[in-house]
Amino acid sequence: MKELKGLQDSVKEIEKLFTDYEDMLLLIEMSAGEDEEQEAAEEIEEELGTFEEVFEKLRISTLLIGPYDADNAIVTLHAGAGGTEAMDWTSMLYRMYSRWAEKRGYEVEVLDYLEGDVAGIKGVTFEVKGENAYGYLRSEKGVHRLVRISPFNANGKRQTSFASCDVIPDIEEDIDIEINDDDIRVDTYRSSGAGGQHINKTSSAIRITHLPTGIVVQCQNERSQHMNKDKAMQMLKSKLYVLKQQEQAEKMSDIRGEVRDINFGNQIRSYVMQPYTLVKDHRTNAEISNVGAVMDGNIDPFINAYLSMDAEAQKGKKAE
Repeated sequence: MKELKGLQDSVKEIEKLFTDYEDMLLLIEMSAGEDEEQEAAEEIEEELGTFEEVFEKLRISTLLIGPYDADNAIVTLHAGAGGTEAMDWTSMLYRMYSRWAEKRGYEVEVLDYLEGDVAGIKGVTFEVKGENAYGYLRSEKGVHRLVRISPFNANGKRQTSFASCDVIPDIEEDIDIEINDDDIRVDTYRSSGAGGQHINKTSSAIRITHLPTGIVVQCQNERSQHMNKDKAMQMLKSKLYVLKQQEQAEKMSDIRGEVRDINFGNQIRSYVMQPYTLVKDHRTNAEISNVGAVMDGNIDPFINAYLSMDAEAQKGKKAE
């Protein structure tokens, strides 16, 4: 039913595009040689901009054909090199993705949260719920680099800090994965964070370590230890399922991305706030000079550029 609704929505959007296209052609014909020709031209130009935006959105959505692209996404952010500055940077990234999800009408649910020692966030895991959430956000896997004059530096010097982003699909169907009790270690701990609706400050938080692979999953958002354990096990099964489906390291990189040190030389994207303003993706060379807009959730140009590049790469592999 979810897939059917998605297809129906796509058909409606395409039909609306055809209607808008015909309306623009009609407006051009009607305004030719009229006194209000300039005013009509401005109106057509505005409508054309909206048309191109919707068309590009639909074009990109056709690239989301991976086996997990339609699923919800589980995103984990970790502060890297840079101390308090890196923890503040992690909180800025969390806000950026939250704003992006909000603009798309997606729901964000915090699963695990660890505050920074002085400010910001050491680590956070959250689920983005919505159609094709994983398909879009898989482009964000990697190390993100910030360059700015740090508010935590008394000398006012420019500082570089890093945070990592990992994204996995939340595979909703029952996953046929057997996990032996001897292969996992389950730890309970007291939930951390500022409290409120997202954080339950009791000793009900769960951390599960899968010993053979070293995979660690955590959940502290649910109201009971039992519910947290169920969610953590679902996350673990999703990760193990992805691993199981990949027979080659190259295929694995398409799902989870390379695991890199959160430090210099490994970033996928740089966000420079001083001495100039520029956000640049080092994989696609896509650039945006308005850093404020990016931090407010305008990351679609980077996502679109990555998905287009990835689609071309997949075509090349098939051709070989």
